[in-house]
Amino acid sequence: MTAAEIRQSFLDFFQEKEHALVASASLLPQSPGLLFTNAGMNQFVPYFLGTETAPYQPPRAADTQKCIRAGGKHNDLEDVGLDTYHHTFFEMLGNWSFGDYFKAEAIQWAWELLVERWGLPAERLYATVYAPAEADPSAFDQEAWDLWAALFRKAGLDPAVHIVNGNVKDNFWMMGDTGPCGPCSEVHMDLTPKGDTGGQLVNMDSDQCIEIWNLVFIQFNAEADGTFRDLPAKHVDTGMGFERVCSILQGTQGCRDFSQKISNYATDVFTPLFQKLEQLTGEKYEDIYPGKELETENLKLKTAIAFRVIADHVRTLSFSIADGILPGNNGRNYVLRRILRRAVRYGRDLGFKGDQPFLPELVSVLTDHFGDVFPEIRQRTDLVRETLAREENSFNETLDRGLKLFEAELEGTKKVFSGQAAFKLYDTFGFPIDLTQLLARQRGLSVDMAAFESGMEKQRAQAQAAQKKEIVKALDIATETETLFVGFEQSECQATILEIHQQADLKIIITGRTPFYAEMGGQVGDTGTLEKDGQSHPIRGVQQIGQARGHLVSAEAALTEGDIVTLKLDPTRRRPIEAHHSATHLLHWALHEHVSPDASQQGSLVDQDRLRFDFSSGPLEAGQIAKVEAAVNACIQKNDPISWTEVPHAEVKERSDITQFFGDKYGETVRVVQIGGQAGALDGYSMELCGGTHVPRTGEIGLFKIKSEGAVAAGVRRIEAACGEAAFAYLGQQVEKWDAEYESARRKLAAANAQLTQLGGETLSARELPRIMEALLVEKGDFAQINATVAMGQAILAENKQAAIEAEKRVKKAQTARAAQEADAALTELIAEGGAIVASFAGQASLLQELLNGLKKKQFAGVAFLVVDDGEKAHLGTYSTEKAHPAGQLLQEFAPLVGGRGGGKPGMARGAGSQREGIETLLKAVRAKLA
Repeated sequence: MTAAEIRQSFLDFFQEKEHALVASASLLPQSPGLLFTNAGMNQFVPYFLGTETAPYQPPRAADTQKCIRAGGKHNDLEDVGLDTYHHTFFEMLGNWSFGDYFKAEAIQWAWELLVERWGLPAERLYATVYAPAEADPSAFDQEAWDLWAALFRKAGLDPAVHIVNGNVKDNFWMMGDTGPCGPCSEVHMDLTPKGDTGGQLVNMDSDQCIEIWNLVFIQFNAEADGTFRDLPAKHVDTGMGFERVCSILQGTQGCRDFSQKISNYATDVFTPLFQKLEQLTGEKYEDIYPGKELETENLKLKTAIAFRVIADHVRTLSFSIADGILPGNNGRNYVLRRILRRAVRYGRDLGFKGDQPFLPELVSVLTDHFGDVFPEIRQRTDLVRETLAREENSFNETLDRGLKLFEAELEGTKKVFSGQAAFKLYDTFGFPIDLTQLLARQRGLSVDMAAFESGMEKQRAQAQAAQKKEIVKALDIATETETLFVGFEQSECQATILEIHQQADLKIIITGRTPFYAEMGGQVGDTGTLEKDGQSHPIRGVQQIGQARGHLVSAEAALTEGDIVTLKLDPTRRRPIEAHHSATHLLHWALHEHVSPDASQQGSLVDQDRLRFDFSSGPLEAGQIAKVEAAVNACIQKNDPISWTEVPHAEVKERSDITQFFGDKYGETVRVVQIGGQAGALDGYSMELCGGTHVPRTGEIGLFKIKSEGAVAAGVRRIEAACGEAAFAYLGQQVEKWDAEYESARRKLAAANAQLTQLGGETLSARELPRIMEALLVEKGDFAQINATVAMGQAILAENKQAAIEAEKRVKKAQTARAAQEADAALTELIAEGGAIVASFAGQASLLQELLNGLKKKQFAGVAFLVVDDGEKAHLGTYSTEKAHPAGQLLQEFAPLVGGRGGGKPGMARGAGSQREGIETLLKAVRAKLA
């Protein structure tokens, strides 16, 4: 069977068992404790916890899940390429029961699929069961043992041989430090030629006996304090390594021949990638592996490892980027950047020189072979290719610099590569330490990590000492109180003080309800007042404390628990914040419309004066920025309604038209903010899950103006913009700036034209910059006129600047031509006089270069010392064909006489000095020297 047939066979089997077939979840996990989706169960956690009800009838499902294990608890990165079965990206085939069936069905169906449908020899299979005898004898999974025993006996096999007891490490499965968990039962397969090891290789980290399926019986939730809480129901969570099953079925010719060692890489999961790499490099892949020690001098082995690493890593990178996770500098994004850099480094072993990116060339293979099962890789092929190309080009420059320094530091190194050199590579050249370790390991060396860490510690200490930011200590408060937020509809309310906490010079007032928004989700918090008995107390800030909101007031405020107070937020602050937040939603929508549907949010900030929006994308063209801005302003002019609706998360979870941030944790009910459409119908043109506050209609946003667009990290762009009065204030500032820039350009143009007139050249002109302030402020509502006027002003300013630049270029060209003529005439006379040339001239600095060039063109044999006085500096030049008087030495010796310095080669040198009054003294001294 092909890999695609094996995958489909698994899904078909469980569809026959009434399982709903579910699409793979994104590699960006919903759980905040995970770097990547690392198991099939991740998307089903709410069903296991009982916080959501599984939407399947009966409540069971099957899928193939994209997984990455390259960071955190589950990390296989360093093993990739060295053995037959470790990967950073892999597929996990799984079947799931959400409070429906349990151990009996899971074990029976596993046997039925493996043995009866796929034909795996029962005598080569071993099942493990949870048996932590020393820790807790009562925890032995007798039920699972009995179920497996019945199946092995029926096949004529001894359960005592084919069932292996496992400890907590091997047979108690946990997603992470917290979350659903329980005992598990694994299926292992003996792959030795005879298949007669009797279970001795189970869990011994041998590639001759590998785990192929893990049946997890979820019963508990691991709490943060280390305890285990019984879940409301019992569930089944299974995971089968897709690549491993393919290697078994394909590598043994359908379980008929076990004479050859199998490998995941010798399957049609990877061979298409190898074939593409062979076309690109001319190298040939051989499925060979190292022994216990890496054979660094074996070129065939080195090539094979490079093939495997690249094939594995490009899968991880491509599927991650397709899911909106881009290489970057922090967290999961940095893990991807490390993986890409490892792939690029191994590419050098295959002959890729770094002049052209090679990773994008492999993406089409993934699209062809995985586009049907994971359609996002096909939908976002361009984004994947562009991101890989950009990152690879960037790192190739770093790699070239780092490799040179690494090779230089290797001289004299025998066993340990210098930690100081490793730190220099990192600190000066941006060369990752893991790549230094990789290069060292390939040469049989280790890296002095203690010395490297010492350098890192010094750097961190220096950074901390230089930091001037004020650090605000977080509130150290615990409370069970919940505060009802009424700020979506009200700007003030009466509330009862439920708790008061004293901290330094503050009182933290917790009330039963509040209109105050606490800073979260990118929206800044509100300010305002707390009033009691005619006394008004300014609220300095609002902080979220669990489910409560703490209002920070002065410690002097006379308040007690039980007081009824009036909370009033400052509307002059809240309203522009809401306008900027609503504009952010419009901006996100406009980016999807005019830049790319893959432009996903990477961070945001909205306050009363501006908005900041980070998103995944390549550089934007000026035309795209203009279209985005125009689209947002068009929506504002339509004055569309902005509404919000609370709906069950399950209803919107799979809707692609509702923007959701899968790194965020959502409850059963979510708030959808929509622009346009009918309130509650979820039919707006912009719809996002959002807990922030907004204006009721787009018209209240006012003018939207993009202030800047640029990069903040590789593949991440940032737009800063302003709305309403803040936008008009910004434009007023820009007009003043444009006027000043225009005046500067006008003066430069006039001065250049005056020189052109003297030199006999053609002068240039440019239009006057119109005064656009009045046009901007007369009718603020006409956004199209405002933007057109701004664009005209910018264009005319650019025209003036370009005219000034062009005029200055013409001046320089004319000056150079005149200098060449003057130099030729002067040199003809000086050379005819014979002997050394020592002379001074009045003119521009360009004349000096033409004199030196002229000496070379005329093949002058001798020594020359030339001075050009431009009225501000004395420009010095020396020329020599005589070993006794090197040009550089002459310049260094005499330049100080005019307060200058300079240097150069023995044949030619240049310098300058500011003390022009010393020119005659310098000329006399030089003549005496050369006489």
